[in-house]
Amino acid sequence: MERMMKPLALTACTLAAALAPVALTAPLSAQETDDAVTVTAEQTALEMRADQVIALLNGEIEPEDVLTEGFIAQVPPAQLKAISAAWTTQYGKALSVEELPNAGGTRSAIAIRFERAIARGGIAIDAGEDNRISELLIQTFDIVGDTPQKIAADLDALAGEVSYWFGPVGGGEPVLASQPEAQMPLGSTFKLYVLAALAREVADGKRNWNDQVTLGKPRSFPSGMMQDWPEDAPVTLHTLASMMIAISDNTATDQLIGVLGRDAVFETLVNSGHSEPALNDPFLTTREMFLLKSGPAGRLATYQRGDADVRLQVLDGLETFATPASEVEAAFLNGPIALDVEWFASAADLAALMRFMRETADPEAFAIMGINPSMLDSSRTDWAYAGYKGGSEPGVLNLTWLLTDHEGRDHVLVLSWRNDAASLDASALEAIAQRIHALPQ
Repeated sequence: MERMMKPLALTACTLAAALAPVALTAPLSAQETDDAVTVTAEQTALEMRADQVIALLNGEIEPEDVLTEGFIAQVPPAQLKAISAAWTTQYGKALSVEELPNAGGTRSAIAIRFERAIARGGIAIDAGEDNRISELLIQTFDIVGDTPQKIAADLDALAGEVSYWFGPVGGGEPVLASQPEAQMPLGSTFKLYVLAALAREVADGKRNWNDQVTLGKPRSFPSGMMQDWPEDAPVTLHTLASMMIAISDNTATDQLIGVLGRDAVFETLVNSGHSEPALNDPFLTTREMFLLKSGPAGRLATYQRGDADVRLQVLDGLETFATPASEVEAAFLNGPIALDVEWFASAADLAALMRFMRETADPEAFAIMGINPSMLDSSRTDWAYAGYKGGSEPGVLNLTWLLTDHEGRDHVLVLSWRNDAASLDASALEAIAQRIHALPQ
């Protein structure tokens, strides 16, 4: 997933580049270099370079030592090192070349063993550049030897506070669980409560997905694109909901909260079984959250100290303040800020929300959650259904999936991570999520 790491970060948590099939390719170049591969009778040029890929992935040699100039021009060393680091974080150290069937040529399929996976793809070398590597394509990772215990240990090792739960919705022992009752900031995952409120009203016949509204002002700030749409543009509730969930559009979210009413969304949160609903009273819009955190310190402090009535007074008229987007973005550039001004739920609360939605929501809500499942294709086929919403801001990351197995049983995976002192490495948690997806059912 491109990950939107602009200062706000109420973004959909998309998968980092290191979690998707990555083609590290570059056009061939005829320029000569001085460090040719020494080829022995026992080892071909391609075998020699393939072995060097292991050292390259582990950060033991520099990209410039083994890659063609064209490769480096297309994939700069810093980018390659970041991808390699993400892979080794997720799958462990690269150990050896398992397969290289066309070792005598200049191009071959390749299988690389990591500590927890076997990577499969292709490699090519350029005889015109002293047999340097001109292409490296990693297409799939087959997980080997991973266990819930190893995954739990890696989750617990993350700096800050971590809460997680993975198990069946209808009861039974979870596969993974730690602090599932802890209230954690959600980032954009809170939008599931907005979707639940809308989908219940559609199911009850109060609204229709095709109902049309006009896109008014004020608009919120990115993530999303609807903040730039024409004023009074006609949009359906279905479009707003889809944009809210699939690309985490903040303006679409605030429009829906306006249509439904702040109180109706909060009532849905209460009715879903949320264990501490007062943490979300009043139910913030995204624009309000941004303006609180980027505005005067006194206003923010009053909101932080106040009860629900005081907070509503602080919010009165706040959305109409004309604040440049650059000021809002700048407020989030220096790490976590006021993480108590957020939307909160525990992993258990989010599992309860999924049960509640299965009982009350119009089924189209689950189709909307499935637009962007944020899973590798190899894992997605293991499940009959995958719905997803994630969220983040500096110091906050939540990833939540509703997964249905091929026997029709629902499972929920919730991963929440908070660090008030530092921004988070999103790719680390996303990598662990992919390992959980790959566990045997």
